[in-house]
Amino acid sequence: MVRRSRRPTKAPEVGNTIQFHADRGDARLRLDQVIVRRVTDVSRLSRGTAQLWIESGAVTVDGRPASRPSIRVREGAAIAVAIPSSATRRARPEGEPGPLAVLYEDASLLALNKPPGVVVHPTYKQLSGTLLNAILWHVRERGDARPGILTRLDKDTSGIVIVALTPDAHATMQRDAAAGRISKHYLAVVAGTPRPARGRIALALGRDTVDRRRVVVTTGGAASETQYEVLTSTVRGGRDVLSLVRCELVTGRTHQIRVHLASSGWPIVGDRVYGTVDDAIPRQALHAWRVALPHPVTRQPIELETPMPEDMRKLIGHTLT
Repeated sequence: MVRRSRRPTKAPEVGNTIQFHADRGDARLRLDQVIVRRVTDVSRLSRGTAQLWIESGAVTVDGRPASRPSIRVREGAAIAVAIPSSATRRARPEGEPGPLAVLYEDASLLALNKPPGVVVHPTYKQLSGTLLNAILWHVRERGDARPGILTRLDKDTSGIVIVALTPDAHATMQRDAAAGRISKHYLAVVAGTPRPARGRIALALGRDTVDRRRVVVTTGGAASETQYEVLTSTVRGGRDVLSLVRCELVTGRTHQIRVHLASSGWPIVGDRVYGTVDDAIPRQALHAWRVALPHPVTRQPIELETPMPEDMRKLIGHTLT
């Protein structure tokens, strides 16, 4: 049986080209997976469609046409995707008034403290009421502002979100992230007491084949590393031990801290996906605490920190700031 190639005889007419550098979350993923992850303005983009684009010659990696959809992407690779003009575009998010807790702001960079329960980026299911909608409203009078969120947090994770306000700043910060020049520290309240008290978790991660919304430890997944340190422990109700753990991302995979801690036997309290429901907190007790990075223009070091939220402080009985 002869297998027919799906390669189109003619390249599709191009609407526009999207260019980006592969970040830590892209590293070692298949090229078709990276395209689905990063091309966010095409409605319901599937891996099958991304594969057709690659096979038509519409995708380049480091200036060369991609050879096949299954190639593994290296961190920092320059990827260009020529979007066919026939592709259905997702409605662009609109600016909406909304509260923003600004930690730092200039012409190139915006840093915010996101409360839990807020979606960071619009999806096809939710085009309004997100953090990006409020950011677009905040910069609406800046004609040259094109916000790009660099550090995305889960809806129920609180803490620091970094936003590039120009394409050049965004590209520079993506390169800095790929080179390891941006450090991100989180605080998590976990069940149990991690042993040893300080260490590293290196477990490869990939999407659950049954439920694509979940991430699992899997052989052949993307290499992932989290460094951790126990800051304090407490006993709740006379028997349950809870610990406050500082985590530093060495790689930045989806749900990395949540899966690494749960797979090591210390699930984050309140994590409905990877841990257990807890009446004391309605969300996973995870907070993006500190970020350090070079300024994308001046290259001066910037260090940002935001206090642990009240719900986590009550949970652990600790006042760490």
